[in-house]
Amino acid sequence: MQTNFANSHTEAEEASSPNPMPGNTESGTSNRALVDALAGSRTYRDYERAFSDITGLPVALQPVETWQLPHHGKNNENPFCALISNKSSSCAACLQVQERLCQKAAKTAGTVVCPAGLCDTAVPVHMSDRLIGFLQVGQVFRKKPTEAQFSKVVRLCQKWGIEANRETLRKAYFKGKVISQKQHESVVKLLSIFSQHLAMLSNQVFIQQENSEPPVITKARAYINEHQTEEIKLGEVSKAVNMSSYYFCKTFKKVTGINFTDYVARIRIEKSKNLLLNPNLRISEIAFEVGFQSLTHFNRVFKKVLGQSPTDYRAQLLIH
Repeated sequence: MQTNFANSHTEAEEASSPNPMPGNTESGTSNRALVDALAGSRTYRDYERAFSDITGLPVALQPVETWQLPHHGKNNENPFCALISNKSSSCAACLQVQERLCQKAAKTAGTVVCPAGLCDTAVPVHMSDRLIGFLQVGQVFRKKPTEAQFSKVVRLCQKWGIEANRETLRKAYFKGKVISQKQHESVVKLLSIFSQHLAMLSNQVFIQQENSEPPVITKARAYINEHQTEEIKLGEVSKAVNMSSYYFCKTFKKVTGINFTDYVARIRIEKSKNLLLNPNLRISEIAFEVGFQSLTHFNRVFKKVLGQSPTDYRAQLLIH
C-alpha cells in the first residue's frame, strides 16, 4: 500500500497550534491543539476514510491527555460499544481501558483487551522525542466470541445498569467484527507507517504556526528564515527585534514551545527535506547548504526531528 505524501506542505499550512514542551501545565492543551490540527488536515481525513473503507474498522487520532472514547459516533463503531457507551458506569470502565492502553503504548504499539473481550490498539505519534498522541483502532475480536463469554458480558451489563434486553445485547455483541492475528498485525503495521508520516507533518505544523503570537516573534521568525543558511546567533536575532537576549530567549520559548537553537535546527531540517528530493545532491552538500557546520551534526539533528537518517528519508522518497 503506497501513501501519497505530496500534500504535506499544504496540509501543514492549513493546521496550526502553539506547542509548549512537556513538563509544564500547558503541554496537555498544546498537545490537544496540535492533534486537532493534524486530525483536521486533508492528509489525515483521506487516510481515515480509506483505512475504514478497507478494513471496516474505526480509527481515531487522540491526544495524550483526553477523556473521550476514541471511536464513539464514528463509522464502523462496534454496535455493542455504541449500545453501552451512554451509561456513565460502562463509559467509566471503557475510559479505564483507554488509560491502560495509552500507558502501554507510550513507546511502541500496544493492545489491551476490555472486560467485554474486545481488543483496542494504540500506536504512538511523536514530534521528535515528544509524545503528542495516539492512532487508535479497536473494538474487535481476535477470536470468535462464545456463549460463555457473552454470559459474562450480560452480567457486566447488569452491573453497569444497561437497560437493554438479552436479545438486543446478543445481537449487538455477536455483530462485532472478528479479525485474525495476521490481519491484526497488518492493521498495526499500517497505523505505524502512517504515524511516521504524521510525525513529519506535525513538525511542519509546529514550524509554520504563527497565529496569535506577538509581532516580535513573527519578526524573529522572518529574520531566521531569511538568514537560515548562515550562522545565526541568538544575540543577532534579539538585536534585530530590539530585545535583550535574555528576555527574547524566554519569550521565544514561551510562544513557540522550544528554545531558539532547536527552532533554527527545525527550520534547516525542513529545507533539507526539499533538497533531498534532488538525487544529484550529496547529503554532505545539503547539510552545508542549509546551514549546518558538520555532516555529523546534520545527521544527528535530522534523525532527532524526523526519526530516521537523511539517507533513509531519501530512500523512502524514491520508493514513493
